[in-house]
Amino acid sequence: MTTGRPSSKPRTALGQRITEARQFAGLTQQELAGKANVSQRVVAYWEREAVSLRADQIDALASALNVTADALLGRKAARGGGPVGKARRMFEEVNKLPRDRQQHVLRVVADLLKANRPETAAA
Repeated sequence: MTTGRPSSKPRTALGQRITEARQFAGLTQQELAGKANVSQRVVAYWEREAVSLRADQIDALASALNVTADALLGRKAARGGGPVGKARRMFEEVNKLPRDRQQHVLRVVADLLKANRPETAAA
């Protein structure tokens, strides 16, 4: 269920990226506001109006949404963005492990990938 009244105004490109990142993160405007230390009205304004955000606001948004500032600004990644979805969440958990356990997980993953490569599997 949506709350508030829908705007008749189309979103700006930045506003659309903020909205999509917020929805992908499963956050309401209110939840994002709390994480970015602003009010829900500010988040709604950012999503609807042409705004010039300060560097600290972009950084707070990117951190709260778990995206890069480049992604919010609409810049294409220079290289692969890494895993997404469940794989990303799992590797974030791996990143919290002690280094020796991380190495163990990476060895297991490397072995699984090697075993499932088409040229290796056919041999």
